[in-house]
Amino acid sequence: MRLRIFTEPQQGASYETQLAVAKATEDLGFDAFFRSDHFVKMGDVTGEPGPTDSWITLGAIARETSRIRLGTLVTAATFRHPGPLAISVAQVDQMSGGRVDLGLGTGWFEQEHTAYGIPFPSLGERFARMEEQLKILTGLWGTPAGETFAFSGEHYTLAESPALPKPAQLGGPPIIIGGFGPKRTPRLAAQYADEYNVPFHQVEDTGGAFDRVRAACAEAGRDEPPVLSAAQVVCCGRDEAEVKRRADAIGRQVPELRENGLTGTPGELVDKIGRFGELGAERVYLQLLDMHDLDHLELLASEVLSKV
Repeated sequence: MRLRIFTEPQQGASYETQLAVAKATEDLGFDAFFRSDHFVKMGDVTGEPGPTDSWITLGAIARETSRIRLGTLVTAATFRHPGPLAISVAQVDQMSGGRVDLGLGTGWFEQEHTAYGIPFPSLGERFARMEEQLKILTGLWGTPAGETFAFSGEHYTLAESPALPKPAQLGGPPIIIGGFGPKRTPRLAAQYADEYNVPFHQVEDTGGAFDRVRAACAEAGRDEPPVLSAAQVVCCGRDEAEVKRRADAIGRQVPELRENGLTGTPGELVDKIGRFGELGAERVYLQLLDMHDLDHLELLASEVLSKV
């Protein structure tokens, strides 16, 4: 089981704060540093100093780290045209020496779209745009050097693209598709995903989502399903008082967190991570909501990471 650190910088984190977490992630032995791709805070926080662009941030962090993988959970297809997105991700992959994963989703948070003038079409159109983006991204990255790429779809058209730059990873960075939808998400995961992620669901529900993707892969004739993973908010403490202190710091209640996340003593977390592993999960993303609490990371590394 690989543990990845997953952050939400739109809640209030400068680049320097994110860099400190990423460096600690690497130094402490975790597998990856991931961040959300949002432009507006959620819940009862100020969101100051304001949002940071995910791919600019990851490009900078790529030059300050050497081992951990870097990526998004998830970039919204509504935020960027697929051609410029392919360029940005390929460049960061080069800058990192081939350590990038791209999480791609439809986009869901309407407020951030209206706040920054980003069109927010219907859910059906967002899925259609995402599917075309997946075709374009994989097509651009997979085009042999010296050849051009073209695409004609309902929402995007590319003609005689040089399909440059090429990522460091042959064929392009691994693509992560996440979500809980019963039909469209499993189909897209079966067709395009190197990894399928279930975010913030209980163990039993996560298992059901994994099964839907396995079934979609079988229907599509795919021999092996993508890597399966889960994302869970994390709140760990050596004792109940420390657990409560960390829950209070992120504005959550311990009983709710225990039910819906990875919360409690290190032993409790190890047991629950094991349950995800029994379902087939190979990676768990630990959503670290208090990015200033590096002691939390140290506890997770010494008492959880070392035991899974």
